[in-house]
Amino acid sequence: MIRADMISTVGRKYLTSNIENDEYSYPKAFSAASLPFVPVRNNNGRAFEKLDIRFVKDNVTVLIETKRNFTKADEAQLSAYVEYEKRLTGNKTVAVLANTTNEDVRVWRGVVSDSDYMPKETTLRTMDEYVDFYISKVNDKEKVMQNTYKLNEKLHRHSIPEKLRSQFVGTCLLALKNGLDYSTPKLTAAQVRARIKEVLEELLNSDLNKAEKLALLNRNVLGDQYVRQLSIEAFRDVLKFIEDNILPFINDKSTSGQDLLNLFFVTFNKYVGKSDKNQAFTPDHITDFMAKITGVNKHSVVLDPCCGSGSFLVRAMTQALDDCATAAEQENVKKHQIYGIEYDENIYGLATTNMLIHSDGNSNIRQGSCFAMADWIKEAKPNVILMNPPYNGQRIHLPKTYVDTWAKEKKEDPSKGLYFVKYMADTLNSINQQAKLAVLLPVACAIGTSGEIARLKREILKENTLDAVFTLPNEIFYPGASASACCMVFKIGIKHTDVSNPDTFFGYCKDDGFKKKKNIGRVEQTDSTTGKSKWTEIENQWIELYRNRKPKDGLSATHKVTGDDEWLCEAYMKTDYTKLTERDFQQTINEYLSYLVKEGNVYEA
Repeated sequence: MIRADMISTVGRKYLTSNIENDEYSYPKAFSAASLPFVPVRNNNGRAFEKLDIRFVKDNVTVLIETKRNFTKADEAQLSAYVEYEKRLTGNKTVAVLANTTNEDVRVWRGVVSDSDYMPKETTLRTMDEYVDFYISKVNDKEKVMQNTYKLNEKLHRHSIPEKLRSQFVGTCLLALKNGLDYSTPKLTAAQVRARIKEVLEELLNSDLNKAEKLALLNRNVLGDQYVRQLSIEAFRDVLKFIEDNILPFINDKSTSGQDLLNLFFVTFNKYVGKSDKNQAFTPDHITDFMAKITGVNKHSVVLDPCCGSGSFLVRAMTQALDDCATAAEQENVKKHQIYGIEYDENIYGLATTNMLIHSDGNSNIRQGSCFAMADWIKEAKPNVILMNPPYNGQRIHLPKTYVDTWAKEKKEDPSKGLYFVKYMADTLNSINQQAKLAVLLPVACAIGTSGEIARLKREILKENTLDAVFTLPNEIFYPGASASACCMVFKIGIKHTDVSNPDTFFGYCKDDGFKKKKNIGRVEQTDSTTGKSKWTEIENQWIELYRNRKPKDGLSATHKVTGDDEWLCEAYMKTDYTKLTERDFQQTINEYLSYLVKEGNVYEA
């Protein structure tokens, strides 16, 4: 393909040449931006400086280097341009080697490495299509949720217990993603299980905790009596459904794919957690939002001390990897910058599987109580904490020194999870490690002005700052836990009274563009005119208000608060009365009447 046709295909209006022949000089671009240019050189000392074709739309850059043949040296040259682009703009990248003698292309999403290579991309695409590599596709998300619901029914017919389903399906998905062959004639169910085990062993070869994780997967999944009694026909039925109806929607080489995979786990885990009010699995779009407001990047060391299925860890890893300029940086993120702790053995196994699916074979996930791992946490030195702790923790799950302070009649954590924040803050403060901490907590923690909650709020603010609080939509965990939640953001290691601190930001984020859908959950909505995700626009607005700390009627406020105050936007923002409707009034009346009925203050005549 000639260069003119390449430009026409991707889109000339996105072309960003700065020298003759539509080429792009990185030294010139760095000079224009008043940035120092440090060249990357080949083995002969030659500096790579001029890219053949460069396109930009929004925060995505497409880099095309044209060649007659493709060599490893060409990949090294293209890799240098990706590195320049990250330094210059920080944009997400699509890197392309394009053959000038035929239609062949090689495409990498992100850095030029084996893990980011996209073998199915064999033709040049439009700029909009390349941008879609980084944008979640709403219809795909809904489709995978629908298929997950169907899969749940299929597993029910095959007598796989609810608590086993997520881990079993995750293990099957992992094996299929890595080439599991289950279609060979005369294959037995035992042989299928053996082949899955072989895949797991290979994936865990570099894992320091290989034996422990294999034993767990064998015991809780492959060795489970209900899995062992599956007939070969039933096994093939399940594997075929996953291969045809789940796997096609999951591409771990794209942000869209990462989102869908987390969505798969969250959607499926609603069946696990429906009878356990302590398990409120975080929706994928909220993990995304929290990773963004804490500024996760390639330098972040991220910890989730209550990691569940690993959704925060996957989201953080995805965002950090997108910020990397080289394969070495990506490898460092995977091996040394993502940490998780999970108490429940079965859920721990799910988190391990989730990270393995994302090519993290040496993930730093530990099974046990975070309260027993203070030394491990200190050694990791995280600078970003993302978590959704249990809101109704039992005595057995919390330190005795804390439990001993409870009233005798108390069976559940009176702090509603706030103690986890205090513990993490104290642990990091003990080694003078500053960090950003974002946590999901019930609204009761925000409005509490007495008792254990108030005491902990005061204690936390002695050494740490309440940076922001976001009131989240009702039923954010539907169809799992029913708690109304908020997201609190703390700056660990900076006193709340520090004169450099601005007033706390409060966001009233009740509308995320999702709606409840029977048998599926909360589903992302699209704009009827543009066809684009409503959430994408809403998220950008939330983030902009937060970063600029803008008070806006009906949406946000700033206020100086103490540990004795309410930590909720509703207490400080001005109402935007122009948006109130008769429906809003009726809804308020209905909610008030429901409350009176619940409290026993209204009776039928």
